[in-house]
Amino acid sequence: MASALGVAGSAPTASADPGCEIRENSPHTDWGSYTWPIDLYCNNTTGDVTSQSFAGSPATGRMTKTTSWFVCWKIGSPHAGKNSVWYYTKGDEVVNNPGQQGWGYMPASALGTTKAPFPGLRKCSWG
Repeated sequence: MASALGVAGSAPTASADPGCEIRENSPHTDWGSYTWPIDLYCNNTTGDVTSQSFAGSPATGRMTKTTSWFVCWKIGSPHAGKNSVWYYTKGDEVVNNPGQQGWGYMPASALGTTKAPFPGLRKCSWG
């Protein structure tokens, strides 16, 4: 099993962004058996979770909740947030490609952060 390690510890990390925090000891495993021990728990907009980190990529999932978790980030195509940071997560609903289980990317502009990438969240190992 592959592992994308995060920051060790046991308590949430303080954040300068209201509504966003790094949560330690909050593991997630994706459809490809990659595991992350931490996440970014943050306010977000609803919308598509895409299979790749670029606009126009097919949706694999959909965020229906406005507070969600994200496990890592990578650089993709520019988006409305005037940067190229995309966050990897699992959608609340699977809409396409059931084998991917709704995992994919949301642009940084969909998250309620003031910095992208968010400090303390690791870059995706494949990005």
